[in-house]
Amino acid sequence: MTGVPASAAGGSSPAGAAGKASAVGSSKAPGSKTGGAEPGVAGGAKAARGGKIAAAAVNQASVWNIANLLTMLRLVLVPAFVALMLADGGYDPAWRSLAWAAFAIAMITDLFDGHLARTYDLVTDFGKIADPIADKAIMGAALICLSALGDLPWWVTGVILGRELGITLLRFIVIRYGVIPASRGGKLKTLTQGVAVGMYILALTGWLATLRWWVMAAAVVLTVVTGLDYVRQAIVLRRQGIAERKAALEETEA
Repeated sequence: MTGVPASAAGGSSPAGAAGKASAVGSSKAPGSKTGGAEPGVAGGAKAARGGKIAAAAVNQASVWNIANLLTMLRLVLVPAFVALMLADGGYDPAWRSLAWAAFAIAMITDLFDGHLARTYDLVTDFGKIADPIADKAIMGAALICLSALGDLPWWVTGVILGRELGITLLRFIVIRYGVIPASRGGKLKTLTQGVAVGMYILALTGWLATLRWWVMAAAVVLTVVTGLDYVRQAIVLRRQGIAERKAALEETEA
């Protein structure tokens, strides 16, 4: 800042040159550590470092946003659901109704946390990891409890959980080539699974008990069909990625 007034006043005249020399000399007088422009650079560097520290603090604080809190709630509801589901032998209608309420809350929060994160730019690394874990944990807990109580065949639980774990692993395998987007069929599958499992959690009788069998059958079909579609997308994505890398390598060598 000390060189700006002298430069502006002196221009290219001798007086201006003398003023500039005097200004430079005064900036290097005993007791000063840097020249005229250096304090500004140092201040800018300090400001940049301060900005990075502040940004890091904001990112750390953003973990506690509403979307992540809903995800945490789902994780807490998993053990609560299991306790309610298995209370008093697992066949008491009142306890089953409370277990259904916990399951329904978990499924509803699953619809909102992702939407809130994308809409209000609340996406965090914690949410990316915890959200799918919470989804699979509540669904897996419900299916295993139903099969353990004899309400749902184990093969149905095996098909649904096997598909979910397999597709998750497949996503990690092909992530180097790109991301497999969620399809409408996948969203319909999730909705159908939630409705079917919710109906099995409740102690239904009569035609409702028959209806839930058909809803679960539709969920199983959608689970298999969408799973095969994800496999197809993964194969196509991998082939495209390999072809693009090969083309880029050939272009570099040429």
